[in-house]
Amino acid sequence: MAAPDAQNEKESSALLKVLRPTSGSTMSVSVRVLLRVIAGVVVLALILALVGLFLVRRSFPTTDGEISLPGLDAPVTVHRDESGVPTIEAETAHDLFLAQGFVHAQDRFWEMDFRRHVTSGRLSELFGKSQLGTDTFIRTLGWRKVAEQEVKKLDKTSLGYYEAYADGVNAYLEDKSPTELSLEYAVLGLETGRTEVEKWTPVDSVAWLKAMAWDLRSNLEDEIDRSILSSELTDEQMSDLYPDYPYATRPTILGGRAGDKAPKDRSDDVDDEAHTDDRTREADEAQAGGTVTKAPRTGTTDTEAAAPTDGLLDLRNTLTSLPPMLGQNSDDIGSNSWVISGEHTNTGRPLLSNDPHLAPAMPSVWYQVGLRCKKVTDECPFDVTGFSFSGLPGVVIGHNQSIAWGLTNLGADVTDLVVEKIRDGKVIHDDGDEPLQVRKETIEVAGEDPREITIRSTRNGPLVSKLDGTYRKALDATTGADSQDPKSGPAEEHYGLALDWTALRPGTTASAVFAINRATNWQEFRHAASLFDVPSQNLVYADVAGNIGYQAPGMIPRRGTADGTVPRRGWESDEDWQGWVDFEDLPHLYNPERGWIVTANNPVAAPGETVQLGGDFDYGDRARRITKRIKDAVDEGRKLRPMDMAEIQDDDQNPFAAKLVPEAVKIHSYGDEDILEAKKLLKSWNGFDSANSAGAAYFNVLTKTLLEQTISSKLPDGVSPAGGSRWYLVLSELLEDPDSRWWSSKGVEGRDEALRTAMKTAWAETEDLLGPEPVTWRWGILHRLTIRNASLGESGITPVEKLFNRGPYEVSGGSGVVHATGWDASVGYETNWVPSMRQTVDLSNFDASNWINLTGASGHAFHPHYDDQTNDWAANVNRPWPYSKEAVAAAAEDTLTLEP
Repeated sequence: MAAPDAQNEKESSALLKVLRPTSGSTMSVSVRVLLRVIAGVVVLALILALVGLFLVRRSFPTTDGEISLPGLDAPVTVHRDESGVPTIEAETAHDLFLAQGFVHAQDRFWEMDFRRHVTSGRLSELFGKSQLGTDTFIRTLGWRKVAEQEVKKLDKTSLGYYEAYADGVNAYLEDKSPTELSLEYAVLGLETGRTEVEKWTPVDSVAWLKAMAWDLRSNLEDEIDRSILSSELTDEQMSDLYPDYPYATRPTILGGRAGDKAPKDRSDDVDDEAHTDDRTREADEAQAGGTVTKAPRTGTTDTEAAAPTDGLLDLRNTLTSLPPMLGQNSDDIGSNSWVISGEHTNTGRPLLSNDPHLAPAMPSVWYQVGLRCKKVTDECPFDVTGFSFSGLPGVVIGHNQSIAWGLTNLGADVTDLVVEKIRDGKVIHDDGDEPLQVRKETIEVAGEDPREITIRSTRNGPLVSKLDGTYRKALDATTGADSQDPKSGPAEEHYGLALDWTALRPGTTASAVFAINRATNWQEFRHAASLFDVPSQNLVYADVAGNIGYQAPGMIPRRGTADGTVPRRGWESDEDWQGWVDFEDLPHLYNPERGWIVTANNPVAAPGETVQLGGDFDYGDRARRITKRIKDAVDEGRKLRPMDMAEIQDDDQNPFAAKLVPEAVKIHSYGDEDILEAKKLLKSWNGFDSANSAGAAYFNVLTKTLLEQTISSKLPDGVSPAGGSRWYLVLSELLEDPDSRWWSSKGVEGRDEALRTAMKTAWAETEDLLGPEPVTWRWGILHRLTIRNASLGESGITPVEKLFNRGPYEVSGGSGVVHATGWDASVGYETNWVPSMRQTVDLSNFDASNWINLTGASGHAFHPHYDDQTNDWAANVNRPWPYSKEAVAAAAEDTLTLEP
């Protein structure tokens, strides 16, 4: 092969020879041939564009006029507003959910089908052997099997809703080819051939709840990281990296303000006769203890197991490699929700705001919809609007005619890794050995022969990782176990890690969605919450009568002697979960005297004030900032309005700025021009992570640099600080200890020298990233958001990614910020998780409420509603949210009548 320069010269010479006219001719034959070729290419490109346009538009749904929908009892009306958001009105609940299934399939069926393949471990059928690892892991967890059990346990009414929904989906699929359903099928067909589309079932709907529970799985990664770190760090170092929550300076949910204790619950005065906890429980119903002890943060206790780091790193890598749609777990992922009573609003009625933070996906995980019975009765009790999941009937977050609600992740510890001791096909337990449970499953692979996999489980859950022979030594050193103990067996016995997770038990969340949708008061809402067992969420509440409330639901384990911070020993039964916290013992709050409730993944209460829920919560920066803004308004006598809620959602004050900037600007520059310029920029910065801010750009590069030079360089491979609230607290406490050994590294001693080095390094990196002139720097250039298609958006094929992805968008906000556009400091500055939607509900006039979605209503690439909400979302501009019949009719751009 010719060298690049020689090859380029050769090709250039050949081209010049073709283009050079021959003597005596106005145009050479070669030129005429070339022009014909060019003309042919242009024509071919136009033909391909027209074919592409045909394929793109072929799947666009009909949204105006009349369509026959078999199975309906009576006509159904679907109004769509300027955002393409549908409001469905029907005479019966059966027709309502039948139509919702039809409409979801119109807009989002590929997304639904892709999710179905994810949750059943069947991605290899679509994408080939590259997805075998993901399929094997999902099959090991057994989401589909659990969903099948849950469907069998559904009450008759709820099952009827799921069946009607599935009938609506299938009615849309009838007689349609895959390319008529979505462009993705056409692209996929080029690689793997035609895909057969199966009918939808209730199990397909319920299985998606497992994926959402996985996205909100709480502290599994923390448990892995703590185990890896404790193998190399001292107890003191572990305490530095896992500080206690600062209850004196940051709020809890029940206390409301920093240092406040949980108030007496005023809901005790409410007639709660209608509330019962009818969840099926497979463990005893003994109540949990009434106090909480702080979960140990230092090393491995003598009642918990130390797993070797190789097995844990393998598991962590597996978790990281799962599809982005299943969520990226991080210290910094969370959500905000708050509710304010009428005494503090300009209307005298409550306001409720919510913005869940999830990994960005195209289309958004949320689908906005209104579901209205023409006449609300016991048989047809729905008049609800809000955010749904495509593939699932009902509304997950929103309001009905009487109440509004929002969700944030509770952060309860509902996942445990369990070290299992296995010998001769039996799992060792102190209360009797049991055979290892083994099953085989077959995975179909596009273009190849099927693969058979073997799945192993114990009483504690599926085995998700093997542990190598070094485990015996690690266990003996940590727990003092006697390797010659007859019960323990020979040293060559092997070990594995099982996952004990509440979502792997059949639950009742599939019914809870409908119960919340039809609830009209606090008692009915709490009953609905009692069914909401997985994932555990903070539920905030408001009603038209002026009441506000909070409820922590969920299947929460009562722990034995192990605290869940690191893997427990499966052969010690006293470390097992000892049952479940009774719903009546879970924290709840009704009409607190202060007049507001804020949840932002911070602790529910201080230790000793409620039952033990876990030990890994957000460190409270967002909760503190939201609370401060509400309290400041109350103290000033200002009545809050919906626009004030939007301003709080848009708050991008960096919580670490107040700690780091004062120390950085005091650093002696010793004449270094970069340090002088850095100090000047930081002094002029207002502390907000605005997209157009040069100060924010440099500050965040500096924060990342500090984490790398101070913390990451001293940690084992595979564990790196991702940034956010916890790591801001770690660095803040270190800033108060100038002589901490964490500051010292090669050639650097003490805080000031470490800061000087980091400031110099960060300045050079910012120049490399953004250019030599600080006046041109912008945080948004570094902190861009690309919204990737959940299925094909990271295919590695640029034309395909350009078809389905959107962005990049320059966004404000950051990690640990109320406007939580989080980024992973161990990787870079790109936005990795976002407020996936925003809503503010005005209980005085629902038509005065507002909302916004990350992308749009449609899942069809190039459809007008594919990404039409994203620019407003990025600018924090919410859209009107019509609810009343009159408002919906006035806002209607399209009206579709579905005829029986």
